[in-house]
Amino acid sequence: MRQMGEYRLGAPRQRVWTALNDPEVLAASIDGCQSLTKTADDAFEAVVRARIGPVSAPFTAEVKLADVVAPESYRLIVNAKGGAAGFGKGEARVTLAEEGAATVLAYEVEGQVGGKLAQVGQRLIDAAARKMADDFFARFGEAVAPGASEKTTPAAPTGPGRAGIAPWIALAVAAVLAALAALVLRR
Repeated sequence: MRQMGEYRLGAPRQRVWTALNDPEVLAASIDGCQSLTKTADDAFEAVVRARIGPVSAPFTAEVKLADVVAPESYRLIVNAKGGAAGFGKGEARVTLAEEGAATVLAYEVEGQVGGKLAQVGQRLIDAAARKMADDFFARFGEAVAPGASEKTTPAAPTGPGRAGIAPWIALAVAAVLAALAALVLRR
């Protein structure tokens, strides 16, 4: 599964970066988040109850940060396990660009799922992941810049390594996106 998305947040880039690294802000932004714990300077663990079609379960996600360029970008590596419900794993690239007094947050996610989740069907998984990402960014945007954030339409991917990528939220499955979207978990 591949997704990408872009959101315009009505706040300076440094404020957005700080919020992306605040476990309290992230936990409040993730629907179904039961806990979010920083386990190292570059790692988090999240427990998120997610529902995709008929599959509903708590997922434990380990999120590792890589290629951190504060306050501009980082890469998230997510492994999520939901017991009998299955698993999800993936990577997300998050970038922050200044646009006047606002910040454009863009993400690209690639992930895969297994177990019962894989039996649900790609279309349902994609729709659930998109909804989770949209819900996460709506809440996150309200926390960072109340009333001044919106989803935008990103430009077509260009440059090496970007062809064929189509939105994120952290995050291949509900677990990966939620955790990503734990999308987009940070520091």
